[in-house]
Amino acid sequence: MSALRHRKGTMPRFNLPLTEEEAYNSLMVAIKVEVEYRHREFVMNDELESQARHLSSFLTQESSKFGVVLTGGCGNGKTTIIKALQNLINTLRIPNPYNGKEYAMRIIDAKSMVATCKSNYEDWKRLMYQDLLAIDDSGTEPREVMDYGNIINPTVDILTRRYENQLFTIISTNLTPPDFSQVYGERIADRMREMMEKIPFNNSSYRSIK
Repeated sequence: MSALRHRKGTMPRFNLPLTEEEAYNSLMVAIKVEVEYRHREFVMNDELESQARHLSSFLTQESSKFGVVLTGGCGNGKTTIIKALQNLINTLRIPNPYNGKEYAMRIIDAKSMVATCKSNYEDWKRLMYQDLLAIDDSGTEPREVMDYGNIINPTVDILTRRYENQLFTIISTNLTPPDFSQVYGERIADRMREMMEKIPFNNSSYRSIK
């Protein structure tokens, strides 16, 4: 057993180097900054507190999961939280013990990811191995692209490779779990259930708030 463990060690999970309460407070500040950047009024409510606490808990505790899916309707803060998390990670300058650099999270919306697969295949492949990757608006993109006669499923291929390599991935989507299975197939949906912590966004759209 020791020889097997030595040959294939346990893959560590990405965590914020903060306590759960520190992570929550820092994330809330980052969310407020994102809201104010768009010249909107920051509105604190029970739903936002629950979502931020859920994410902060996941990012500071040990878990078998290594990703997060933010799921719910339009305009209810999913993208704002992703951008806030990116800003927080950049500010903390967390060292990556494997390459001597600092962790950085790349955000790409699903439509752009598919377009990149066609226009810049090498950059698209780099997304497979990005330390921290956020895919925004999953489910809005074309399912397949044709490349020199070959059919590629960009989102499925990215998620499959990141699942295999246990790389931190965060997704925002308007799809429900049954929709996700229908759009991407039960095989990838089943892997996402194993891989990702689900955080629901059941609140109404902030865009209707004056």
